[in-house]
Amino acid sequence: MEYRSIPRMKRAALAHLLAVAVAFAMAVAAAPPSAAQAQQAAARTNAFNDPFVQVTSALPQCPVPQGPLYTEAEVREFAHVRSQHGGSCHRVGRCRLPNSYLYDAEIIPRVQRYIRQDGRFDDTSVWALGERRLVTLMGCVQSSEQAEAMEKAVALVDDVMGVINLLQVGTARETARYLLAAP
Repeated sequence: MEYRSIPRMKRAALAHLLAVAVAFAMAVAAAPPSAAQAQQAAARTNAFNDPFVQVTSALPQCPVPQGPLYTEAEVREFAHVRSQHGGSCHRVGRCRLPNSYLYDAEIIPRVQRYIRQDGRFDDTSVWALGERRLVTLMGCVQSSEQAEAMEKAVALVDDVMGVINLLQVGTARETARYLLAAP
């Protein structure tokens, strides 16, 4: 049926209905996200299962690190990069496992056990994160010498490729060198 064959009154009604539909669609598109949509967008999880543990806990005032939490968008963004980085060490012969992220689930418990049995770090509060055979140390120590000693000790753990030292001397929140967990 052609537009011209529709009576003038019906054409006006259809035009009005179309205008209302377009206005509604534009309003929905421009509306702020609902609370559920906003919560889902902001929801953060450890989607890659990166091991993250508290190794020592002698300083209860130590700021707690956020840990490995990602939004859905970040997961999509990092998935390809992680697969490329994870497999590259195997391709060049530096890893016996096909993906360097596969080591982390074994490394972090060994790091935890090593630090706890060492004895020099009993007066600290430290968390360890494993990611691609790199161990990130976060938390509070008594001195910069103790932080350096812990970094060197963790580097000796089998399969650890490197250590990222984000330890702080003391427990002041404002001097934390890592993202903090929500209070």
